[in-house]
Amino acid sequence: MTAEPIAGHSSRWPVPPQDGYTVDDLFTLSDLPPHTELLDGSLVFVSPQRDFHSTMIDLLMSGLRHCAPPELKARREMTVVLDRRNAPEPDVCVIRAEAATGRELTRFQAADVLLAVEVVSPDSEARDRETKPHKYATAGIANFWLVEMTGTDQHPVVRVYELDPVTKAYALTGIHHDRLKTGVPFPVDIDISAEALAAL
Repeated sequence: MTAEPIAGHSSRWPVPPQDGYTVDDLFTLSDLPPHTELLDGSLVFVSPQRDFHSTMIDLLMSGLRHCAPPELKARREMTVVLDRRNAPEPDVCVIRAEAATGRELTRFQAADVLLAVEVVSPDSEARDRETKPHKYATAGIANFWLVEMTGTDQHPVVRVYELDPVTKAYALTGIHHDRLKTGVPFPVDIDISAEALAAL
């Protein structure tokens, strides 16, 4: 694989192989920007985070870690390998504790993920609402949360989905505005009010 210079720029970008990139490429290509994802064999670069995105992840991480049983762990912004051509990076995920095998770990397998969470950003709306949920469901991840900012008060809303084993697609099971309270993947009770977010 070679890298060609872009006219007027000194940077060199990788030229994709004819059939697209694989997970192996994602972890061996040098100089990729942080948080690069692999979707359908294409590299996806992430734009700088907004404050809502960062603080919402912090709020969910704190709540999940407080509620999680010892056999489960919450992780932020870790690659999840779905198949050889798809390795997205959920904003938050809940994994089986035994999958956290060491501090040098760079990825988890879909089979070890019980929950994937995406906090919608303006540059990734279609990916967060359509592409990624479909791929998470196809990979068998049982739970998915979609987090968005609504209204002029920039209030968080969390949509909770569970995988329907018959259709192999996510079904909406709840929309949460001030308090996120659900029984899956374990009993969760998190204050997601605008005030809780502002306190961070």
